[in-house]
Amino acid sequence: MPKITINGKEIEFEKGMTVLQACELADVEIPRFCYHEKLSIAGNCRMCLVEMEKSAKPIASCAMPAAEGMNIKTNTPFVEKARKGVMEFLLANHPLDCPVCDQGGECDLQDQSMYYGVDKSRFVENKRIVKEKYMGPLIKTQMTRCIHCTRCVRFATEVAGVPEIGAIGRGENMEITTYLEKAMESELSANVIDLCPVGALTSKPYAFEARPWELKKTESVDVMDAVGSNIRVDTYNWEVKRILPRLNNDINEEWISDKTRYSCDGLLKQRLDVPYIKKNNKLQKSSWDEAVSVLVEKFKTLNPDEIGGHIGDMVNLENALSFKKFFSVIKSNNLEFREKNFFIDPSAKSNYIFNSSIKGIEQSDLILLIGTNPRHEATMLNARIRKVFAQNKVPIYSIGNPGELTYNYTIIGNKTDDIKKILSKESNFSKILSSSKKPMVIIGESALELRSGKYLIEGFKKFLKDNNFINKDWNAFNFLPQNASTVGLIDLKILSNEEDKRNSFFEKLKNNQFKLLYLLGSDNLDIKKNNEFIVYQGSHGDRGAEIADLILPSAAFTEQNGLYENLEGRVQECKKASYPIGEALEDWKILNLILKALGKNENLLSFDSLRKEVLKSIPNFSKLNELPYFKDCELINTSPYFESEEINIKELDYFFTNAISRASKTMSECRQIKYSSKKTGTDNL
Repeated sequence: MPKITINGKEIEFEKGMTVLQACELADVEIPRFCYHEKLSIAGNCRMCLVEMEKSAKPIASCAMPAAEGMNIKTNTPFVEKARKGVMEFLLANHPLDCPVCDQGGECDLQDQSMYYGVDKSRFVENKRIVKEKYMGPLIKTQMTRCIHCTRCVRFATEVAGVPEIGAIGRGENMEITTYLEKAMESELSANVIDLCPVGALTSKPYAFEARPWELKKTESVDVMDAVGSNIRVDTYNWEVKRILPRLNNDINEEWISDKTRYSCDGLLKQRLDVPYIKKNNKLQKSSWDEAVSVLVEKFKTLNPDEIGGHIGDMVNLENALSFKKFFSVIKSNNLEFREKNFFIDPSAKSNYIFNSSIKGIEQSDLILLIGTNPRHEATMLNARIRKVFAQNKVPIYSIGNPGELTYNYTIIGNKTDDIKKILSKESNFSKILSSSKKPMVIIGESALELRSGKYLIEGFKKFLKDNNFINKDWNAFNFLPQNASTVGLIDLKILSNEEDKRNSFFEKLKNNQFKLLYLLGSDNLDIKKNNEFIVYQGSHGDRGAEIADLILPSAAFTEQNGLYENLEGRVQECKKASYPIGEALEDWKILNLILKALGKNENLLSFDSLRKEVLKSIPNFSKLNELPYFKDCELINTSPYFESEEINIKELDYFFTNAISRASKTMSECRQIKYSSKKTGTDNL
C-alpha cells in the first residue's frame, strides 16, 4: 500500500483516497463545511486547507488526491493563518443571530469559528441579505446564513434523485433555491437539514421548540416501514420533540425518510388515554376494572371459534407473542396479522425475507422488481437502489408499473404470463437474468395478493436455484414487506391456515363468522362491521377505534421497550424514550389484567420471559442487530396453481400509512401538497 507522511507520521492509505481521508486515518481532524463522505467532492468552502511540502500555497485537502511520498502538515502557523482567513470570508456576510438560530448548539460554523474566528471584522462593506425561500412544510429557510457549501444541492441530485435544488446567480449574488420555489417533492427532502453545516436550512415543525442540550436522547428503531432505519428519539420531559437518523451503513446509512422524521407530532394527537365502552351507541369513558369485566363476560358467552384476533403493523415481538399466548389460553386459533390476503410460505425463513440484504444491493449487477413500488413501500431501500443505479449503472427492470421512481427502469411486462415466459426461458429477459453475476429479484405484496402468488414464489426460487443464484454467498430471492411487524410475526407463526381456505381468517371475516374481533394495534384491516363485538387495543383513536365497542388504551412504540425484525430478518431493539399517556399501559400488561380477571393467574406474563421466548422462537437467529444465518431454501415438488392475471401495483397513501402518521399535522400538510401538485399537473412524485 502507498504511504503518506502526515505531521511527521507515516501512514498507509488506499489508492484513490484524498488527503483529507488520509488525515482521518492518522486521527488528525480537518475542519470542513462542504465535504461529506456520502456526497461528491465540491471543494467549495476551502476550510480544509493544509500545507504540502514543495507547494507555495495551502491545498484543499478534500479535493487533492493522496499520492505516494506526500508530506502533509496540518498544525503549522501557515495552515492556521490560512484557515482563519477563510473563516473571516465565511463570516463576512453571516448574520449574528446565534441566540435565535435553531442550529445553535449543533452548528459546525459555530464550533469552528470558536477556534478559527477572530473577534473583529476588517470588512466595512454592507452585508448581503438573501430573501427566504419556500421549500415546503418541512424545511425552514434563512438563506442569509448560507455559506454556499452546496451539500443540499448534491444530496438532492445524487442521493434523493430529485434535482430540485440548485444555485442561481454568480459571485456574491449566488443563491441556493428550489428552481420553481415550490415544496421539495422527495421522501428524503428533510435530510438536507442534517447536512446543512450552518442554520440556513432548519426544521420547520421543530422551530423554537427546544435546545439540543435540553433533550434526552434515546437510540431506537423506526417502525414506519419494514426497513428498520436506526433513529435517535429526542424527548423533552415525556414529549417526543424530534427524530433524527443514526449512522448505520448496513441499513439506512445516515439518512431517514420524511415520514420517519416528522410523523412524531402524531404521537401527541388523537391519543387514547382511558378505556372506553360503547353505551347507547356512543363511546363513553370507563375504568380499567369495568372495561376488563365487560370483556371477560363477553368471552364467557362465546365459543372460542367465534373469537378472532388481528395484530397491527407496528406491534413489537414481545407484545405479539403475549397476544398469541393469550389466544392459546382462551383456546382460539383465529389469529392473523396480514391486512390483505397475500401468499406467504412460512416453512423456511428465506421465503419471506430480503435475503440479499440492504447493503447487498450495492453488490448486485441487475435488479428485477415484481409488483412493488420501493419508493413508497421502503424509502431507504429505494435510496440504496438509486445509489447503485447512479454509481454503477446497474440496469433495473420491473414487472408491473410502479410509477415515478428516482431512477430509470425498464418495464418488461405487467402480467403473470410474462413471468411464466421468463421462468420457462421463452423470454429474452431469461438470458439477461441468467448471464448476470449477482442479480436481485424483489417481489412485493401486490404480486403475492394474486391467485398465482405461490407460483411466483416457487417459480423464481427454482429458476434462481437452477442458475446457482441461491447459495451461501449470495441469495437473489427477496420479499419486500410493507409493515415493520411482518417478518417477526411470520417467525412467531401468527398466521392463519393457508391450506384450509374455508376456515381461514379472511374467509371467516368476510362471512361475518366472528362474534368477537380483538384488534391489537390494527387500524388498516378492511372490516365490514355487522354484529361483531369489536375490541380495539391501541394507542390512537384511528380507524380501529372508530368501529370499536370497547377500547383499551396502550403505549406507542416510543413508550415501551420491544424487539422488531426488519425486512432482512435483522432483530433490533426499540427503546423506551417516554411514558404512556394517561392510563394507557403496555400491551402485555393489559393482557395480564384480562388473564387475572379470567382466573388464569398461572398464565400471567412477564416482559423478560417474553423476550427470552421471542429470541428462542426466531428461526436462523444469530445475534441482535445482525443478519440471520443462511439456511438453504427447499423447493416444493407439486406444481403451484397458475392463472393469467394482471399485476397492478397498489398505490400506498404514503403519508397516511399508519395511525401515527394519520394523526400527524405535518404529514397531513405533506399529503395536501402532494395531491394538490397532482391536480395542477406539477407532480414529481
